[in-house]
Amino acid sequence: MRIAREGYPFIFAALAMGALLAALYPLHHSPALLAVSIVALLFALACAGFFRNPMRLVPSDETVLVAPADGKVLRVREIDDEYVGAGYRIDIFLSVFDVHINRMPASGAVAFVRYRPGRFFSAFRDCASEQNERNDMGIAGRWGRFRVAQIAGSVARRIVCHVKESQPVTVGQICGMIRFGSRTELTFPKNYAPCVAPGQRVKGGETVVGRRLEHA
Repeated sequence: MRIAREGYPFIFAALAMGALLAALYPLHHSPALLAVSIVALLFALACAGFFRNPMRLVPSDETVLVAPADGKVLRVREIDDEYVGAGYRIDIFLSVFDVHINRMPASGAVAFVRYRPGRFFSAFRDCASEQNERNDMGIAGRWGRFRVAQIAGSVARRIVCHVKESQPVTVGQICGMIRFGSRTELTFPKNYAPCVAPGQRVKGGETVVGRRLEHA
């Protein structure tokens, strides 16, 4: 199983603590030492699962948009965005059990990266979009502009972004992650039609969430 590099410090620290306490147990025969050692090892295993980085089959069709994250679609709505213009926004909620790596929905160039501090409301609440800590990435694509927003939740307290302004990117490319529960939003213009509905589960870099209209 591939692991995102952000997870190694957590995994190695937990493994080291678990191994050290397990080594001390024969000397002290303390049930508390054994219990904490087991908890540390279980935490390392949980971190490995959380920071997993599975391979994804990215569609080769240049006229589609792929999900920027794994999770459950909360809403699909029409929106007038200052960068994208008139279009649609897809809100995706990531639980602690989902893969938390974010991916580019389309190929293009990064127009901007904007971080904004904020609150930490539960990521499935609508107010999280406006009030929580977030990082926005604007992408200038072949057939329009797109915005990907990484939004921290009540548990997530660390947004990681791997791209910078003017950087060329490709569809499905890893662009960051949000640790331990979060929300990811994709905004795209109206020359694309949404292909998902609320309640549907999606896979980042693989599930088609938008398709370019033939006449656009």
